[in-house]
Amino acid sequence: MEPKIGITKKELESSINCLTTVLANDMLLYTKTRKFHWNVSGNSFMELHKLFETQYTALEQEIDEVAERISKLGGKAIGTMQEFIDHSILKENPKAVDQKEMLKELLSDHEAVLKQLRDFTKEVEETDDYGTADFLTGLLQKHEDKSWMLRQYI
Repeated sequence: MEPKIGITKKELESSINCLTTVLANDMLLYTKTRKFHWNVSGNSFMELHKLFETQYTALEQEIDEVAERISKLGGKAIGTMQEFIDHSILKENPKAVDQKEMLKELLSDHEAVLKQLRDFTKEVEETDDYGTADFLTGLLQKHEDKSWMLRQYI
């Protein structure tokens, strides 16, 4: 059943498209953060191992919330790795990298997501979908926190 919440079908589709990209970005970040958690080594092993675990655990919760927001707006969340890759602005990293490169790459990815979230928030606000705009603002703040934590190690 189509939601009748004062937002046109076209505007709902626009919000769903933005959220689909957000979902894809967060899934790639989650997967990369988990990979780095598994493969980190060196002097700061335990500290970074725990940091990465904290961040991927938070991303896991956020991913679920994004998928549920898509559903609330009448959409269907994507769910295959290929769909996530196709819809994301981020890229996978198949190489083994050292601690510093892990931190730099995760920071760069979060910063790219932040820039896109700001654009999406403005776009969604123009459709009067204030619920999604507020939701995106909350996600933006969470990515700012993760970025700040990563930046402290570089």
